[in-house]
Amino acid sequence: MLKVDTGAFFEGFHGDSCITIAVKEVTPDAAKLIHVAEQALYKGIEQVRAGAFLLDLAGAIQDYVEASGFKIVEDFTGHGVGRNLHEEPSVFNFRTHQMPNVKLRAGMTLAIEPIVNAGSKNTRILPDRWTAVTVDNTLSAQFEHTVLVTETGYEILTDRTKILADR
Repeated sequence: MLKVDTGAFFEGFHGDSCITIAVKEVTPDAAKLIHVAEQALYKGIEQVRAGAFLLDLAGAIQDYVEASGFKIVEDFTGHGVGRNLHEEPSVFNFRTHQMPNVKLRAGMTLAIEPIVNAGSKNTRILPDRWTAVTVDNTLSAQFEHTVLVTETGYEILTDRTKILADR
């Protein structure tokens, strides 16, 4: 499995996107983990609209992941994104009372990025001070999109299917 996390900077604005891909054949358990991580992202995105709350999308992600037998990493969150790559608010992928439950407004842009582990939800940072791994050395998968909140729902600004369809 390979995680590819990329960003873009265009006309003063940032975008952020991530995919996890299978390299060659993977085990059925690894394939399921990748599928659940991707679907968890969309379960969260489906909650996005003006007037909804951040914890609505966090709960949808957490419920889907846990019902599938996996764990959500709590050490990292999504974030607001715009003129800066990382802005407020923090976009949790699990229910928490650590931050206010922000009400979404049209025009907000969020990087939603659940990280799903096969084993423990806990991670550690390697000595390079950048690489994160699971504490129990199990597999992990992540997907991310930059999403614009609209009055009636959302627009996925990093939708790769649009790029492929335009070719």
